[in-house]
Amino acid sequence: MSSAWRRLRWVPLVAGATALLAGLWAGLARLGLELPGGMQALSEFHGALMISGFLGTLISLERAVAIGRWWAYAAPALSAIGAVALIADTPAFASGAFLLAGIALTVNSGTVVVRQPALFTIVLAVAAACWIAGRLAWILGAEATGVAGWWLAFLVLTVAAERLELSRLLSPPRSSQLTFAMAVALIIIGAARGEFSGEAAPFSGTGLLASTVWLVRHDIALRTIRLSGLTRFSAACLLAGYFWLGAAGLLLLVTPPGTTAFSYDAVVHAIAIGFILSMIFGHAPIILPAVTGLRIRYSAATYAPLFLLHLSVLLRVAADLFGRTDLRTITGPATIIALASYAATLITSRRLASRKQ
Repeated sequence: MSSAWRRLRWVPLVAGATALLAGLWAGLARLGLELPGGMQALSEFHGALMISGFLGTLISLERAVAIGRWWAYAAPALSAIGAVALIADTPAFASGAFLLAGIALTVNSGTVVVRQPALFTIVLAVAAACWIAGRLAWILGAEATGVAGWWLAFLVLTVAAERLELSRLLSPPRSSQLTFAMAVALIIIGAARGEFSGEAAPFSGTGLLASTVWLVRHDIALRTIRLSGLTRFSAACLLAGYFWLGAAGLLLLVTPPGTTAFSYDAVVHAIAIGFILSMIFGHAPIILPAVTGLRIRYSAATYAPLFLLHLSVLLRVAADLFGRTDLRTITGPATIIALASYAATLITSRRLASRKQ
C-alpha cells in the first residue's frame, strides 16, 4: 500500500473520532447536563453516533486495511460520510449512508469468507449483517431500544469472532465451535425478538452469558495475563471486558430492560463501555500502528485510565440499579476523562519514544 493510500486512511479515522467526540458530548446532554454547542439536539442520536459513526467507521476501516484492496475502503468512507451528515443534523441522509456502509462491510466480510471459509469469518459477516438489520429498523421508524439488540450484536459478534480466530493458538476441541455457534444464534434470536425493549430477554441474556463463558474458557488472555508489558495490559483489558459482558447477560435475565426505569441503560453501557471500550483500550496499541503507520510505545501509565473506565461503568450500573440519577450524572464525565487520559498516555509515550530514538 502506497504512502498516499495510507494518508487517506486518516479521513475516515478523523471522521470517526469526530463522531466519538460528538457522541460523548451528546451523551452528557442525555444525562441532563446543560452544555453549549447545540449538542442537546443531537442527544437523541447518541447511540447512532457512537455505534455507527465511531465504531462502525473504525471496524470498517480495520477490515479494509486487512483486505488491502481499494474497493474495501468504500465501507469506512460511507460510514464517515454518515457520521459527518449526522453531526450536520441531516439524519435521513446519514441513515442512508450508514445503511450503505453496512452493506459494503458485509460484502467485504463475504469476500473474506470466500477466501477463507471458517466459523470466525462467517460470524464476522453475520455481525456486519446485524448492523444492516439495525439500520433498516431505524429507518423504518423503530425506537433506539428496538434496534439496540442488532447494533450491540454487531459489536459483540465482531469482537467474539476476532477472539475466536486467535483461540486457534490453543487448539480448542471442535465441540467448542458448536458451543460458540449456539451462543451466536441466541444473540441473533434475541435481537430479532427485540428483547432490549421487552420485559423478558431469555435469548439475549443466555447468549451473552454463553459467549462470556466461551471467551473466558478459550481465549489466550488467560495465559497472556501472566506475561508482562503490552501483552499483559491487553489481556487485562480483555478479561475486564468479559466481566462486563457476562454482567450484561445476567442483568438481561434478572432485570430485563422493560422492567425498571434504568435497567436498559445499565445493560447497554455494561456492553458498550465495559466490554467494547475495554476491547478498544486493549487493541488500540496494536491496531493503530497497522492502520496509521504510527508507532505506539506501551506505558504502564495506561492502567490508570483503564481503572477509571471500569470504575465509571461500575458507578453507572450501580446508579441505574438503585435509581440514583445524581450518581449517573457524574459517570459520563468520568468515562470521558478515562478516554481522554488514555489517548493522552498513548500520545505522550509515542513522543517519548521518538525523542529516545
